[in-house]
Amino acid sequence: MNGIEERRRIAAEMLENGLRRSGVALVHSSLSSLGHVSGGAETVVGGLLEALGDAGTLLLPALSYEHVNPRQPRFDARRTPSNIGAIAEHFRTRMGSRRSLHPTHSVCGVGPGVEELLGEHHLDETPCGPHSPFRRLREAGGQVVFLGCGMRPNTSMHGVEELVEPPYLFGERVHFELVDENGEMTPMDCRCHSFSGWEQRYERIGGLLGGDGLQVGRVMQATVHILEAELMWARGEEALKKDPLFFVERVDA
Repeated sequence: MNGIEERRRIAAEMLENGLRRSGVALVHSSLSSLGHVSGGAETVVGGLLEALGDAGTLLLPALSYEHVNPRQPRFDARRTPSNIGAIAEHFRTRMGSRRSLHPTHSVCGVGPGVEELLGEHHLDETPCGPHSPFRRLREAGGQVVFLGCGMRPNTSMHGVEELVEPPYLFGERVHFELVDENGEMTPMDCRCHSFSGWEQRYERIGGLLGGDGLQVGRVMQATVHILEAELMWARGEEALKKDPLFFVERVDA
């Protein structure tokens, strides 16, 4: 099977498993989980875009917390790499991708909803606040997709946690310098996440969602989980209000 055939297969299987055409999707991904893909990350991105169609918007996280931190507080939207896998990093550098302006939790996107979803991330003082793409995905009735990586790397759950502020969530406040896509610098004071002594267990959200909120299937050799963002946020917030430690567990010293 060549790259064009595999792109079409990915698109078809994503739609069969519940991805909404013309919708908004935030995709977490693992390239290796799919098996051999002719054309690699570009074929996967092409399949996702084909599934969503011209009216859809594709988002991928471009988290850079390994490169930007209190010791290295400068973020450049054009040059700072992401640290969460081959598909996300390819999408960051792909012609036409836009990137939100945030030092540690930026998101890249393509599609008609990009400006509304990404354009004001720098106005937040936290990674996943009210102006972030994670919150705005919920407001847009979007979907959160895990393509071959399981549901644990669910960055949107940080946004849910920020609504409740469980005791493990925030660490120090850091002053960052942000350089946008035009080379202009913007200062930002951000309350960074901590999680010191805790392990994230965001896959637990799956047990809180019925068939109306979670669909599971196969795309090539990978398992895909597709969550409805609005219901995920609602159920997650409800769980945290009952038990602030619901989505974490202690790490043995």
